[in-house]
Amino acid sequence: MKGEIDCHDPKECSGKLLPVRDALDVLSGKWKIPIIMALSFGNYRFKELHRQIGITPKMLSKELRELEMQYLVKRTVYDSTPVSVMYELTPYADSLKDVIASLGKWGEQHRKRVMSKTKQPA
Repeated sequence: MKGEIDCHDPKECSGKLLPVRDALDVLSGKWKIPIIMALSFGNYRFKELHRQIGITPKMLSKELRELEMQYLVKRTVYDSTPVSVMYELTPYADSLKDVIASLGKWGEQHRKRVMSKTKQPA
């Protein structure tokens, strides 16, 4: 492989692998990126996110908590009746824009490649 992934020493490879694992730990799972993408369009209440993404309330709560712990989502509780809670992306979440865009670009290329291979006779 080209670029930064090239390594000739196991310690060097391990040093490059750890940050990738960290990134994957933060973004892993079915719901984290859809939540981040939804919040990139604005702030949402819990129920709005639930409806928009199509995720169970229990899973949404878990994923939002994890994203908060990673400083990517901010939760604001408003003292009203009933209590209102809003979720928004933090400024730090902006650092994921290029990462998610790159994943999307790679995904498009990969999908085209796989689809073109499946249409050809074996």
